[in-house]
Amino acid sequence: MSDKDMTISASKGSVFDDLGLAPEHRIKADMALMIKDRMKTLKLNQTKAAIRMGIKQPDLSNILRGHFRGYSVERLTRLLTALDCDVDIVIRPHGKNTKPHVIHMNSVLG
Repeated sequence: MSDKDMTISASKGSVFDDLGLAPEHRIKADMALMIKDRMKTLKLNQTKAAIRMGIKQPDLSNILRGHFRGYSVERLTRLLTALDCDVDIVIRPHGKNTKPHVIHMNSVLG
């Protein structure tokens, strides 16, 4: 490929946006990174972490490699709660002076 064949375009600010991926893909990627961080903090290998989360080790491996298409945000939330994470959803109208509504997922998923 020569330089003449290459097209360069400005980033939209996010690789997910640049690739045209759905917004929830970024959320899932962030959650997968948090799972990886929690495993490191808790000193869990994939086998022990998978047992704790109630999934198979190959499934956890797929999640950690970014293959989480079959996992909903809710299911990833459950995996994080199994790793002793509190997960909250904050909802607020646009603007700085608005009161947020917080949904504590741990109590909802119970």
